[in-house]
Amino acid sequence: MTINEQQDEIVSEFSDFDDWMDRYQMLIDMGNDQQSLDEKYKTEENLIDGCQSRVWLQCDVKDGKLIFTAESDALIVKGIVTLLIRVLSGHTPDEILNADLYFIEKIGLKEHLSPTRSNGLLAMVKQMRMYALAYKTKGI
Repeated sequence: MTINEQQDEIVSEFSDFDDWMDRYQMLIDMGNDQQSLDEKYKTEENLIDGCQSRVWLQCDVKDGKLIFTAESDALIVKGIVTLLIRVLSGHTPDEILNADLYFIEKIGLKEHLSPTRSNGLLAMVKQMRMYALAYKTKGI
């Protein structure tokens, strides 16, 4: 599935709910369904700067595609990083670097997050793109 197809699927899922409390619950449920990050990856170097909550992001390469795994100590943040993983994981560095992450705006996530969570979301996206840039530079 392409990045845009994943985004469209998420937009469709969120459009089923008009109430933001239901959307927050959906984010929490997504985070709870996400597989936990192996303890060995919960290191300082995997901790994302700029997040109020603690968020660890691990990036591995398989067949030229980046595979992201993450964990957060905050339920909604864990749901947000789960969405980002769903959209970006399993794609090439170029696909990730060229992606327009329009789903964030379309589901209203940006406008319904506190400023600190919004900054955290931007920090997560930035870190995922930094991994993509680093691997692209390495020629992977």
